[in-house]
Amino acid sequence: MANVEIYTGMMCGYCSAAKRLLKKKGVDFTETDVTWKPAKRVEMMERANGKHSVPQIFIDGEHVGGCDDLYALDANGKLDGKLGLS
Repeated sequence: MANVEIYTGMMCGYCSAAKRLLKKKGVDFTETDVTWKPAKRVEMMERANGKHSVPQIFIDGEHVGGCDDLYALDANGKLDGKLGLS
């Protein structure tokens, strides 16, 4: 199974939706809440090519984007392969 990391923020509906999809697929993930952690937000932005919105999602170290990007991968049938589910 893939290593999934998700940077989140407090009270973020998109973060909740992304985590819900990952949980539905039975995927474990590492969550880092950047709300009160400026150093972690900088880390996230560096890894995500300057993107500062949450969530930012990484699968096996590859930046896949945010919530909409995660759902688009699923809709296109590509998410399961990236997660090692197929």
